Amino acid sequence: MKRNIVIAVVTAAALVGGGTATALAVSGDDAPTTRSTENRAADDDGRDDDRGRADADAQDDQDDQDDHSDGDDDAARVASSGGVTAADAIAAALKHRPGTAVSAELDDDDDGGKAVWEVDVLGGGDTWHSVRVDPGTGKVLGAQKDDEDDAAEVRAALKGTAVTAEEAAKAAAAKGTVTSVDLDDDDDKGWEAETRTSGEDERDWRVDLGSGKVTADRDDSDDD
Repeated sequence: MKRNIVIAVVTAAALVGGGTATALAVSGDDAPTTRSTENRAADDDGRDDDRGRADADAQDDQDDQDDHSDGDDDAARVASSGGVTAADAIAAALKHRPGTAVSAELDDDDDGGKAVWEVDVLGGGDTWHSVRVDPGTGKVLGAQKDDEDDAAEVRAALKGTAVTAEEAAKAAAAKGTVTSVDLDDDDDKGWEAETRTSGEDERDWRVDLGSGKVTADRDDSDDD
């Protein structure tokens, strides 16, 4: 009677955080077979890496939100620090690029996070220019030609009106620091202005194109 000889050799390697155990078995004429257990430490490290990446992604998202919020506050501080007002920025832009100012906004997204006035000017021949004005000095930082196709609508909305964007900005300044003024050329025509006051959120206002009267924006009032 033929006897089967089984030889088992187990080698354990002592490693920091765990090891791998390997068993070699020989049975009769069969070829050796090898069984390997997963390294528990490697699995733990993998899970730790996944959690680390997830935490890093969540922190990045929070940082982006904080940066955006800080940017809005920075823009408001610049506008309320006694520097260049919306009306001043419009006047400087029109001196650099004559025409009709249609909007002005204190923007902190386009110039490396630094706040800057962006004034849209409709010139002759339906040519649009976006003029950047430094909110601290009033100096024109540059201008670029924009491709817009609503010149006819803008001219129609402003035809026969008496209040310019600069005058609308001055009127809205009585309600707070103006951070933007823009023409609404839809059915309910008028200037739309946004203001900030110390310790408060933005408020939206409408400035009548004929009288310059400032009233609370109805949509903003409904939201409140």
